[in-house]
Amino acid sequence: MSKLPIFYSFRRCPYAMRARLALLASGQQVELREILLRDKAPEFLATSPSATVPCLRDGDDVLDESLDIMHWALERNDPDGWLDMTPEGHALIEEADGPFKDALDRTKYHTRYDSDAEVERAKAHEFIGELNKRIGAGRWLFGQNAVLADKAILPFIRQFAFIDKARFDAQEWPGVHRWLSAFLGSSQFATIMPKFPVWQSGDAITAFPS
Repeated sequence: MSKLPIFYSFRRCPYAMRARLALLASGQQVELREILLRDKAPEFLATSPSATVPCLRDGDDVLDESLDIMHWALERNDPDGWLDMTPEGHALIEEADGPFKDALDRTKYHTRYDSDAEVERAKAHEFIGELNKRIGAGRWLFGQNAVLADKAILPFIRQFAFIDKARFDAQEWPGVHRWLSAFLGSSQFATIMPKFPVWQSGDAITAFPS
């Protein structure tokens, strides 16, 4: 039986992506259990209070929020200094997880939300424009080194970009385009995005990072 912490994930979920990024960066190995959102494993439902991914069980402790999982991993090992971040970085994450994510959802799923996609897109563009100003001619949000804010926000910028990639690419955001392209072309992104087998009870362990 595995003694690794158990990590429930879904490949395309941006919350699960950022948790996997932190696990990879820290080298903290877990037993990855890929689930189907339309057919959630009973073991997952018995573990996650919110029935959402990602979810991590470490002994008797359950972490049901992606940022908590990122901190859990990086507080064990943070070789790249992601946690070395000013309060402004935390404020950016809060804005991304709050107003920006709301606008993203109401753009992408406007029929479900009965929202005006163009109004919501404009709200999202305002936030991305601010990110572009912050990046400027640099590589990352706060200079030449990535911090938690970069890795926590990038999966959601990716999600928004692919609502209409041509339209996204046409925006005058040179810093954001460079930032996102570097992320999508990185070995780190490639490592967190293979198609993991859907987990079922009794399956062999999938260790991540492998």
